[in-house]
Amino acid sequence: MEWIAPCHFGLESVVKREVQDLGYEVTQVEDGRVTFSGGTDASCRANIFLRTAERILLKVGSFRAETFEELFTGTKEIPWEEYIPEDGKFWVAKAASVKSRLFSPSDIQSIMKKAMVERLKLKYHIQWFPETGAAYPVRVFLMKDVVTVGIDTTGTSLHKRGYRPAAGKAPIAENLAAALIMLTPWKKDRILVDPFCGSGTFPIEAAMMAANIAPGMNREFTAEDWTSLIPKKHWYDAVNEAQDLIDDQIETDIQGYDADEDVLRIARKNAEAAGVGHLIHFQRREVKDLSHPKKYGFIITNPPYGERLEEKDTLPRIYRDFGEAFRRLDCWSAYMITSYEDAQRYFGKKAEKNRKIYNGMIRTYFYQYPGPKPPREKK
Repeated sequence: MEWIAPCHFGLESVVKREVQDLGYEVTQVEDGRVTFSGGTDASCRANIFLRTAERILLKVGSFRAETFEELFTGTKEIPWEEYIPEDGKFWVAKAASVKSRLFSPSDIQSIMKKAMVERLKLKYHIQWFPETGAAYPVRVFLMKDVVTVGIDTTGTSLHKRGYRPAAGKAPIAENLAAALIMLTPWKKDRILVDPFCGSGTFPIEAAMMAANIAPGMNREFTAEDWTSLIPKKHWYDAVNEAQDLIDDQIETDIQGYDADEDVLRIARKNAEAAGVGHLIHFQRREVKDLSHPKKYGFIITNPPYGERLEEKDTLPRIYRDFGEAFRRLDCWSAYMITSYEDAQRYFGKKAEKNRKIYNGMIRTYFYQYPGPKPPREKK
């Protein structure tokens, strides 16, 4: 079987590496998605273990369509009866089109639903579908007139780990935070500080990585009800595998600072819910007071963007204070994601690398200031 892992634009390489680390062969990498092959257990393990993907789709077909007639025919030729039982609830949950002749999402959705119904009527010899059973939401991408069709195994997006019911101002998605951490050389034995931690996403994701806690082990997935396709045992096996890998009795130096005490209360509550409260130190602290006695630490953060008008005037001072505090640290690295165009100017240093990443519809840049590597310990 082939599975598709959609992701943030610009982070395909991180998802690809994660999929390969799980032991699956990547068959295709495109803008915003990674396709890989694996058995039915791949759906369970990918949903539970992948930190950076948005969801996992079961790929059921791909064909060219330049007209709605070709879209109808191509959709009808997919063997839907192999996936959707007679009582299955099915609909086209999302359609996205890029550089294609067919571009109206609502028209694409309704035509594909009609084609699915026509196919299943012939196969099940019924005229009406009760749709009282498990849910099979279909997602479709059109890219240069090539239609790729998948059934969503995940349901609520994978960034919803279950630990963050309450988010602070302008939260960063959990899977995006995890991917950005993975783009740095940070490892669990190194210091990590987020001076704008908000609801705690960066420190929590880092602590979950350090303790090897699988991000999806405490939530539910749509495909758990697909008992005719994916045996329940695969889900139990994946959760047991995740539990066996946890090592939360480790020592870490992960810290989250914020100027807002109310937000920090939320961050502490979120960290406890994620099972990593004991691995993170949260503290009320202004960015100008950022300091640490040790060398070779990492700052990974999401400073204010100025999305709210009232923040715009304060941004130069915030970034200037951040830059000055960073320069006082000894041999540290800094990584920040922001859409603020003058970030480098007020930070006071041009980034060694920057990477364009779309955070939802906002174009952001991941500015990277890698510091020197610590000397190797003598054996």
